[in-house]
Amino acid sequence: MKRPRLHTLRARLTAGMLVLLTVGCATVGGTAVLELGGFLTGRLDQQLSDTGSVFAASLEHSRTAHDDHDGDEHGDTRRQATGTLGIRLVDGAVTNAAVVHADSSTSALTVDLSAGDARALAALPPDGTGHSVELSSLGDYRVAAWPGRDGDVLLTGLPLEPVEAAVHRLELVAAIVLGLVLIGAGVAGALWVRWSLRPLSRIASTATRVSELPLGSGEVALPARAPDTPPRSREVDQVTHALNRMLGHVENALTQRHRSEERLRSFSADASHELRTPVASVRGHAELALLHPGPVPPDITRALERIAAESSRMGAMVDDLLLLARLDAGRPLEREQVDLTRLVLDAVTDARAAGPGHHWSLELPEEPITMCGDAHRLQQLLANLLANARLHTPPGTDITVRAASVDGGVWLTVTDNGPGIPADLRENLFERFVHGDGPRGEHGGGTGLGLSIVDAVAAAHGGTVTVTTEPGATTFTVRLADGAGAENQGSRG
Repeated sequence: MKRPRLHTLRARLTAGMLVLLTVGCATVGGTAVLELGGFLTGRLDQQLSDTGSVFAASLEHSRTAHDDHDGDEHGDTRRQATGTLGIRLVDGAVTNAAVVHADSSTSALTVDLSAGDARALAALPPDGTGHSVELSSLGDYRVAAWPGRDGDVLLTGLPLEPVEAAVHRLELVAAIVLGLVLIGAGVAGALWVRWSLRPLSRIASTATRVSELPLGSGEVALPARAPDTPPRSREVDQVTHALNRMLGHVENALTQRHRSEERLRSFSADASHELRTPVASVRGHAELALLHPGPVPPDITRALERIAAESSRMGAMVDDLLLLARLDAGRPLEREQVDLTRLVLDAVTDARAAGPGHHWSLELPEEPITMCGDAHRLQQLLANLLANARLHTPPGTDITVRAASVDGGVWLTVTDNGPGIPADLRENLFERFVHGDGPRGEHGGGTGLGLSIVDAVAAAHGGTVTVTTEPGATTFTVRLADGAGAENQGSRG
């Protein structure tokens, strides 16, 4: 069975205080019990010293002095306390033993001691010093021994029962008081610790609110700082000021980052917009030069063809960058009913024409799938996913496109049985200008913007895009929200 663990600082402080209090009280109580036992035992030793061996010596001739008494009563009990034990030993053997009883005013009653008791008594040194002895027939006694005049040993003892009763009573009282003190101290200590740690609770609450904020993108306003209440301790005050300084530093850093991102987005949008005209002009002049009716050297023709091709590629890249900049800025998309089934059919038809060496297949429900969205951007999303599958898989690869309505939304999946995505690309797959070299083998000619556009368009429609990949099975899954709720989706940052 596992012991319960104290997970909170409040519980640990309270438990530590109770442990220290228990140790302190137990030490004081134990010391008091030991001191009381020693004090009362010392009083018995003093009483034995004052009494001496008078009672034990009276046992030797008591029978002739009291012939008229009962044979079991003998000894001089004058000035002897009830329970006093007198014993005479000769050569280690008990010759006489008697104890004073409360109902015997002039003599004592004989007691029979066992052989073990006799051996324990015979082992005591005759020095008049008190020793504790446990007698089987009488209980615990404090016994002192003195040498007799006839070579015998005389012993006098007093019962330890009153001392033990007083000690046990003190132990009981101390245990009860300790229990009550611990209960009261536990309740009071828990309340005190809780009151003392309230500033830490407020600090934790502030930190929790900060952890729940979307700090990854956009402009972020951090919550109010931890309150600077009059410090109850220097440590708590230091933690409060340190947290507030950290939050201020984080807020400044986030503000600067947001401003930098805004400047970058603005530059990207402006640059893309400004580049569209010169790129189109270069492309137009290259195509016009190719249409020249006169003879043109082959080298010049090849150069003009490359200029036209690269300018066309640059134009597509500029358009993609401009689209990403607009989506980043949170510009609203067109909202209309879109026949997604028709878009999927058209996209697969175009992909089959562009990649006849691949095996294309469709899995669509019998009923058309419709949703509220931007038809042009959804068409671009599908085209990019299919182009990614075509460019990064070798000819002969099976590519399957599926669409379905699920839980009020739309799911699109594109699955291929190609070589899979390299591990070093998976983490940043949807970032910009990330692309692999090849049909997951040979250079495929992509710009590295296709999947980032898929991600941005899906987010603008209130959805997500994910990928699972392994050699022989790669699946891109797009989940789109069907409804106007997607209109309020923010920028991707």
